[in-house]
Amino acid sequence: YIYIYIYNQPERTESLTDIFVAESIAVMSVDLGSEWMKIALVKPGVPMEIVLNKESRRKTPVAVCLKENERLFGDSALGVAVKNPKVVYRFLQSILGKTTDNPQVAQYQKHFPEHQLQRDEKRGTVFFKFSEELQYTPEELLGMILNYSRGLAQDFAEQPIKDAVITVPAYFNQAERRAVLQAAHIAGLKVLQLINDNTAVALNYGVFRRKDINSTAQNILFYDMGSGSTTATIVTYQTVKTKESGTQPQLQIHGVGFDRTLGGFEMELRLRDHLAKHFNEQKKSKKDVRENLRAMAKLLKEAQRLKTVLSANAEHMAQIEGLMDDIDFKAKVTRSEFEALCEDLFDRVPGPVKEALAAAEMSMDEIEQVILVGGSTRVPKVQDVLLKAVGKEELSKNINADEAAAMGAVYQAAALSKAFKVKPFLVRDAAMFPIQVEFSRETEEEDGIKTMKHNKRILFQRMAPYPQRKVITFNRYMDDFVFYINYGDLGFLSEQDLKVFGSQNLTMVKLSGVGSSFKKHSDAESKGIKAHFNMDESGVLILDRVESVFETIVEEKEEESTLTSKFWKCLSILCVYIHTHTFLNIIKKNYNIMCVCFHRTWKHHFQPVWWWQLRAKCKYGQKPEEKSDAEKVEEAEADKKSKPQKKSKISEDITVELEVNDVLDPSTEDMEVLQDLTDRDLEKQEREKTLNSLEAFIFETQDKMYQDEYLAVVTEEEKEQITGKLSEASNWMDEEGYTAGTKELKEKLSELKKLCKAMFFRVEERKKWPDRLAALDSIAASITSSIQRVINETMTWKNETVAEQEKLSPTEKPVLLSKDIEAKRSFLDREVNYL
Repeated sequence: YIYIYIYNQPERTESLTDIFVAESIAVMSVDLGSEWMKIALVKPGVPMEIVLNKESRRKTPVAVCLKENERLFGDSALGVAVKNPKVVYRFLQSILGKTTDNPQVAQYQKHFPEHQLQRDEKRGTVFFKFSEELQYTPEELLGMILNYSRGLAQDFAEQPIKDAVITVPAYFNQAERRAVLQAAHIAGLKVLQLINDNTAVALNYGVFRRKDINSTAQNILFYDMGSGSTTATIVTYQTVKTKESGTQPQLQIHGVGFDRTLGGFEMELRLRDHLAKHFNEQKKSKKDVRENLRAMAKLLKEAQRLKTVLSANAEHMAQIEGLMDDIDFKAKVTRSEFEALCEDLFDRVPGPVKEALAAAEMSMDEIEQVILVGGSTRVPKVQDVLLKAVGKEELSKNINADEAAAMGAVYQAAALSKAFKVKPFLVRDAAMFPIQVEFSRETEEEDGIKTMKHNKRILFQRMAPYPQRKVITFNRYMDDFVFYINYGDLGFLSEQDLKVFGSQNLTMVKLSGVGSSFKKHSDAESKGIKAHFNMDESGVLILDRVESVFETIVEEKEEESTLTSKFWKCLSILCVYIHTHTFLNIIKKNYNIMCVCFHRTWKHHFQPVWWWQLRAKCKYGQKPEEKSDAEKVEEAEADKKSKPQKKSKISEDITVELEVNDVLDPSTEDMEVLQDLTDRDLEKQEREKTLNSLEAFIFETQDKMYQDEYLAVVTEEEKEQITGKLSEASNWMDEEGYTAGTKELKEKLSELKKLCKAMFFRVEERKKWPDRLAALDSIAASITSSIQRVINETMTWKNETVAEQEKLSPTEKPVLLSKDIEAKRSFLDREVNYL
C-alpha cells in the first residue's frame, strides 16, 4: 500500500514521511545532578549517545535565568550569573520537597543570599519571589530546566521526544521523588522511571561487562562524589535463572551509604571565601567584598576553576579582572592550603562506605573492587583518604565518571520503551528507608477493661527490593476506620540527617464504606479489609486500592451428581445378576468414554466403600447384604464430608481519602503559568528563527543579483522588480521589521520567495545540466558498447557455425541447429531490451 501511494503520487512522498515520523520512538535520559545534567538519547540508528548542547558540550549546567521577557538556560544562564546573580537559579536539587524549617533551606539561603526565599503557606515549602506578581517554586524552575533538556534532545534526535528516565539520588525520600515527578510533568515528559543514580551507574558498568558476569556473586563498591553529595553503593552481580528469558545477568543493590552535603560545591565555597579573605587583606578597597553579590559570584566562578586546576597542580594563581570597583585581583593558592581549608570534609570521606557496609552486612574483605564515580573524586586528597579507608591496593577508574549514570539510565529507557529490544539485564534496586502501616484498635483486657492498642506493621523493610507489591489485611474492623502510612525505624540516620529528612509521617488514609459492606454481606464470612500497596519502578509508594473481602459457600448443583450416583448404583445391582467379573472388564475397557459422559473419573466413582463391598461380596446370582438405616445415614454423612465445599469470593471497593502529611504537590494553576511561559518561549524562538531567515534571504539574494549565473536567467524588467522588492524589504527591516510579529515576518519572507522562485529554478536547472548530461552520455555510451559487444558475439557465433556447417555433406549430422539459432535470437532480444 505504501509503495503504491508513493508510486502514484510522487509529489506527496514528503507528507507521507511526515506521517510515519510523527510518532516519536526516540527515548532520552537525564542524569540530573545538583550542578550539572547529562542527557543521553536512543533512537533508531543511534544506540546510546550523549546529547550535545548548543555550545557542543557534553554536560549542561542545571541553571535557569529569568529576565523580564526572556529565559536563558545552561551556559547562557551561568554567563548572566556573574553579572546579575539575582536572576539566575541553580543548585535546586537540595531544596526539592523541603519545608521552610528544613536545615537545607537555611543552608541554601546562606549560599545564595541574593534570592528571596519565602514560605508557601499552603504547602509549607519555599518559593522564589521574582517580583510582586511572579513567584516560582523549585519544582517549577526544575520543570523549566527539564523542558530545556527535552528541547536539546529533540534537536539532536530531529524528532519529538516524550519518554524519559531521570536519575535521582538514592537517598531521595518520597516527597523528594514526587517533587521530581512534578517537575517532569511540568516539562511535558512522560517519566518511564526515576532511577537512582547509583543504580544507573551500576547498570552501565554491568551492561558493558556482561560476559564477565556468571553464577558466582561479585561484590563491587561504587563511590560517587558529585558536586552536592556523596554516595557509596555495594552492588552484587551474578547470573540468575528466570522463567521468561532463561539465565540472565542481574545486579542487586545490597547496601547504600550517603552524605547529603559532602561534595565539590562545598569545597568551592570554601575556596571562594578564602579568595575573598585574600582580597580584603590586600586592602585595595575599603568595601568588604563579601557584601558585594556580583563580586562573590565572580569569586565562586574562579574558585570552581581553581579547584579543577589544583587537582593536577601543586599551586596556581587565581586572577579576576575588575573584581570590584574596577580593581583586579590576583592571589596564589597552593594545594596544601586547599586541603587545609577542607580538612573536615576529607575526614567525612569514609563515612558513606561504613554506612553501605553496615546496610549490606558485609566487610571490605567481601568487596572485590572500589570504583570511582563523579567529578569530585578527581580531587587527589579524596582518593588518598578513600584508599586508606577501604584498604585496597588501588581504586578502579574503569568507568566514565561523568557519563556513566546518563548512559545507564538511557539503557533502562530503551528497555522500558516498547520501541526497542535490548538484551535483558535484571535490576533489583533497594528502598533505603523502611515504610510501615500504623493503626489503633480497641482491645478488651481479661478484667473487661477496654483499651486502645497501637499497632505497627512493616510494609517495606530497609533495603527491601523494588518494584514490589504488598497487601496488608485488617481483620477486626467492621466499620469505617483510619490508618497511617509512615516511615519505619530511621535509627540508622544521624541526628542531622533526621532533621534534613523531614516529616516521618507520609499519609493518613481514611476509609469509608466498610460498615455498609458488612451490612450488605451479613450472611458471608469476612476475610478482612485488604489494602493493596505498590512501590513502583521509581521508588514511589502508591496505595492502589482498598477492598472489603468476603467468602460464601456455594452449594453444588444436585442434578448431575444425583443422576450420576443413581447410574452407578443401578450398575452395581446389575452386577449381581450377570457375570460380575466380565461386566467389570467391559467397564474398565470403556471407562474413559463413560467418564467423559458423566464428568467423573473411574477412580473417583469407585472410591465409595459400598462399591468395594459390592465387588467383594457379590457372586453369581447373589444379592448384596442389606444395610441398616444407621449404616446408611453414617455413609451419607461421610460422603458429604468427603466432598470439598465450593467457596466464592466477594469483593467490595472501599472509598479512600488520602491526607498527605509530608509535602503537598503543587497546584495545577502553577503549571498553567509555566505553560504560558513555555508557549511564550516557543513563540520567541519561532520569531527569532523567522527573523533570521528573512534577514539571510534578503542579504543573500541581494548578493546573488550581482552574480553572472543569476543575471543570465532574468530579464531587465525582472531584475528591477526583484532588486526593488529586496531593497524595500531591507529598509522595512531597519525601520519596522525588528519589532514585527512572527506572522508578519513569515508573510514578508513568503512574498519574497514567491517573487524569486522562477529565477532560482532556472539557475538550479542550469547548474544541474552538466552533471545530468554527462551522466546521460555515459549511460548511452555504456549501453551502446554493451549492445555492440552482444551483437558481435552473436554474429561471430553465427558466421563460425555456418562456415562449419558448409564443410559438412547433407548426409552428415548438422552442427547448425534451429534450436540454437532460436536461443541466440532470444538471448540477443533479451539483452538488447534489458540494456
